[in-house]
Amino acid sequence: MYRAVLIVLLVFHCCAAHAQGGRVHGRLMSTGTIVPYANILVKETRIGTSSDPTGRFTITGVTAGQHVLLIRAVGFEEKGIPFEWLNGKDVELGTIELEPSAVDLGEVVVTGTMREVSRSDSPVPVEVITPALFRKNPSPALFDAVGMVNGVRPQINCSVCNTGDIHINGMEGPYTMVLIDGMPIVSGLSTVYGLSGIPTSLVERVEVVKGPGSSLYGSEAMGGLVNVITKDPALAPKAAVDLMATSWQEYNADIGLRFGQKKVNDLLGVTVFRYHDPRDNNGDGFTDVTLQNRVSIFNKLSFRRPDRKVASIAARYVHEDRWGGQMDWTPAFAGGDSLYGESISTRRWEVIGQYQLPVPGKIIAQFSANGHQQRSWYGITPYDADQRVLFAQLFGTRRLGARHETTCGLAYRHTWYDDNTSATTTIRNGDVTNAPNVMPLPGFFLQDEWSMTEMHKLLIGYRLDHDVNHGVVRSPRLAYKWAPNGRWAVRANFGTGYRVVNLFTEEHAALTGARQVRIEGDLLPERSLNATLNVVRKWPGEKRYFGLDGSLFYTYFSNRILPDYTTDQDLIIYRNLDGYGVSRGASLNVETRVGKPLRILAGATWMQVFTTQQGVASDLFFAPKWSGTFTASYQLTPKWSTDLTGQWYGPMRLPVQPNDFRPERSPTYALLNLQATHKLNAQFELYGGVKNVLDFVPQDPLMRPFDPFDKRSMDPVADPNGYTFDTSYMYAPLQGVRGFLGLRWVL
Repeated sequence: MYRAVLIVLLVFHCCAAHAQGGRVHGRLMSTGTIVPYANILVKETRIGTSSDPTGRFTITGVTAGQHVLLIRAVGFEEKGIPFEWLNGKDVELGTIELEPSAVDLGEVVVTGTMREVSRSDSPVPVEVITPALFRKNPSPALFDAVGMVNGVRPQINCSVCNTGDIHINGMEGPYTMVLIDGMPIVSGLSTVYGLSGIPTSLVERVEVVKGPGSSLYGSEAMGGLVNVITKDPALAPKAAVDLMATSWQEYNADIGLRFGQKKVNDLLGVTVFRYHDPRDNNGDGFTDVTLQNRVSIFNKLSFRRPDRKVASIAARYVHEDRWGGQMDWTPAFAGGDSLYGESISTRRWEVIGQYQLPVPGKIIAQFSANGHQQRSWYGITPYDADQRVLFAQLFGTRRLGARHETTCGLAYRHTWYDDNTSATTTIRNGDVTNAPNVMPLPGFFLQDEWSMTEMHKLLIGYRLDHDVNHGVVRSPRLAYKWAPNGRWAVRANFGTGYRVVNLFTEEHAALTGARQVRIEGDLLPERSLNATLNVVRKWPGEKRYFGLDGSLFYTYFSNRILPDYTTDQDLIIYRNLDGYGVSRGASLNVETRVGKPLRILAGATWMQVFTTQQGVASDLFFAPKWSGTFTASYQLTPKWSTDLTGQWYGPMRLPVQPNDFRPERSPTYALLNLQATHKLNAQFELYGGVKNVLDFVPQDPLMRPFDPFDKRSMDPVADPNGYTFDTSYMYAPLQGVRGFLGLRWVL
C-alpha cells in the first residue's frame, strides 16, 4: 500500500514541478548602484516579478524554449535579455547592467507637489537632471551642471571674484530657492553655496521647477526652485570615485563611500577642488579665473523602519578660500591699495533631516539648519558676515475618498544675519550700535489634488505666511492637467510668489566689487503672478522615439527690488520699482532616439524680461532673448561613446558706463564641449575631451584694469570720459578652450 502512495506522491510532485516551470535568477545594477523595484516580464507571457531592495529577482513558471526577459525601471533604458530554459535547470543571468536614462517622463519627482509622483502624472511641470545627463559634460560643481536645463543659466556676476548665481527664465539668483532632499537651504547665496561642493556621485537627480512655488515653499521661491535629491544610502554603491583634471591645472576629486547594512546605512561623500595656476590670457593684468581651494564633506544616515517609514539625517560642511585680482597679488596685499585683489573665505555648515511619525497615514517632520561665515576683501573694502537659518516643517498627506489627495502642513523659518555694513546697524541716542537682522517667518499651507476623471486632474493650493514687517502674506495657486493617453499631456498652472526684504549685502558686494550699497526708503515685499501652459507630445517606438515638450510662460512682478547702477558710478542704490516687471516667453524641448546608438536632446527658449517705470520699458541685465541647450550622444561600440554638449545665448543687455566704448549688448555665442568615454569594465570608466571647443571668451570684462583703485579717475587728461573701475561687465566664463581627463571607479 505504501508503495502505491509513494508512487502517487512522486507523480504528483513531478506534475507540480512541471506545472511550476523553470526559474530565472539575476540581479540588476547600474554603474555599481543597486536597481530595486524594477518591473521584470517574460515577453509575450503574463509571467513577471520585480526586483527586491538588493536588486535581485527570481521568476518562476517559465516554460521550456527561447524567451526574452524585458526589464523596465524608472530612470533607466528598457532592456531585453534573451535566454533559453531547459527542463530541470535554473537559468542564472548574473548581474544585469542597466543604462541610465538622461530624461524619463516616468521619473519620480517630489518638488511640484511635495509628494512622490511620476513626472508624467505631476500636474506641475518638473524638469529633471539625472547623473546620466550631467556626466556627459562633467563639472566639479552642480552650479555648472544645472545649465544643462533649457531656460536655466548659471551666471558669473563678477569677473574678479567669480561669484555667480542661477537665473531661471531670466530672473536673478535671489528669485531661485535651492533645496536639498526637499528642504530649503535658504540664503542670499544659496544658488552658489547650495550647489557647489555637493559630490555628484551622491546625487540621485536634480529637479527644476520654473515659476513661483511660494504656495508650498514660501519666501524666496519667487522665480523657481532647484531641488537636489541625494541617493538613499541603502541603495548607493559601496564606493564611487571620480577623479578629473584639466589642462588649466584644475584638479577635482569626488569620493563617495557607503557603510552599514540592514537597519542603519551611512553615505559619506568628500569633494576636493584645487586650482592654483594664475592665468591672464586676455592680457588685462588680472586673473581670468579665481584661485580656489574647496573641501566639502557630506554625510547622510538613513534608518530602515517598519512599513518603509522615512527617517534620515544628513550634514554637510564646506570650506572654501578663493581669490582673484592683479597677477602679482597675494593674500598679504589684502586691504592695501598697492595691488588690487578680491578674496573670499567661506565656512558653511548644513544639517537636514526628516522623520515620518509612527502614526496612521503619512505625517513627516522635516528640519534644516545652516550657518554661513564670510570673511572677504574687495580691494580696500572688507566684508565680514555671519548668517544662521533654522527651518522646521510638519506636513502630512491623506487620501480623501477615491479621487482626492490632500497635503497640509505648518512651517517655520528663523533667519539671523549680521555683517559689518550699515545694513545691520542702528542709531540709538546718537550712537551707532550693531543690530543683527532677525526674521521669524511662520507659515501654513494646504493643497488638494483632485483626480476628476482618468484624464482630468486639478490641484488647488493656498499658503499663509506672517512676516514681522509686512504682516500676513497670501500665496494661492491653481494647476490643471489633461492627459487623454500616454502620448499627450497638457498642463495649465497659475501661481503666486513673494520675497520678503532680505538683502544680503555680500551678494551685492560680490556683484560689483568696487561699489558700495545704499538702500532707499522702506522696501516692500516683492510679489509675482505667473501663468504657464505646458504641452507634452510623445511618439514612442521600439527602435525610435520622438518627443516634444513646449511651454508658454508669463510672470508679472510688482514691488521689484532693483539695483540702480547709473545714478552714481561708485554706488549701487536699491529701491522698490515704481512700476512693474515682466518675464514672458516660450520654450521648446526636443528628444529623439534613433535606434540605440544615437540620442539627441535639444531645447530653445525665447523670452522678454523687462521692467517698466513711468511708461518706459528697460530690458533686465543678463537676460538673453534667445538661448538653448543641446546634447548629442552616440554609442560607437558597447565600450565607446561620444557626447557633444553645449549652450548658446543670444544678445543680452549689459551694465555699461556713460560713454562706454564697450557694446551695451553681448554678441551671440556658444559654449561647446566634446567628450569621449571608454568603459574599461563594469567598475572602471575613462573619459576625456575638450571644453569650450570654440574658445569663446568675453572681451574687455574690466573697465580701467590699470587703475583699479580709481586713483586717476575723473582726471580730464588721464580719464577724459570719467570711467571708473568696474567688474560687472561679465556674461560668460573667461576660460577658453581646455582639455580634461577623468577616471571613474564604482564598486
